[in-house]
Amino acid sequence: MNEDSRADRRSPVGEPVVRADPEVTGERAAEAVGFDPDDPESVAKAAETVARFAAGDVGDEDNVLMLRGAAACAALVRGVGSYKAAAERAGDDVSVAFIRKWARVHDLPQAIRRQVAGGRIAPSAAKHVARLGGTDRYLLAWATIDGDLTVREVRSIASAVNDGADVEAAVRDVGAELGALGVRLPLDTYVELRRRASNRNVEPGALVAEALDGYFADAPE
Repeated sequence: MNEDSRADRRSPVGEPVVRADPEVTGERAAEAVGFDPDDPESVAKAAETVARFAAGDVGDEDNVLMLRGAAACAALVRGVGSYKAAAERAGDDVSVAFIRKWARVHDLPQAIRRQVAGGRIAPSAAKHVARLGGTDRYLLAWATIDGDLTVREVRSIASAVNDGADVEAAVRDVGAELGALGVRLPLDTYVELRRRASNRNVEPGALVAEALDGYFADAPE
């Protein structure tokens, strides 16, 4: 089946999880709007939202409203059954490509969408992160933050990976590095980490990775 005709969004739509979290969006959490693809009235509201979104009524600087538009695209696709039908429902000025692109942003993992809502990843960069799948999405998202990548660099990496390049090599080609993360520790912890790493003849990062592996194995998500 042609990709343009599929309604295959996987992320839940309905109650806004990220946009309604005050730890992410502050006082604006109370303004969060959800879209239910199984409710005809909500689907109609989603279509109106998508039409305004496509017309440019939401500025790129407003990350929260951009995510609302992405959620509306995803709900509309689910509600009417295909990208093509969603574009037709939203109006003549809304393209299939626009619907598909933003529905995929909504389909990004919640951990990434939280960084978009919080302003650490621009929605225009998130569109390119959403072109990737699996772990590559996380790697590009975290590289975007840690490497302070431009939208052009994110787009270049996504294109390279989709053309078959390894994501680590593609990130390195724009001058960034995966796996490098600066952290600030309490001084006592810092001294002890350095002391133990020195005594074991390893880099501090090796001990941090070892400790985190144990923590992730035992702690809930």
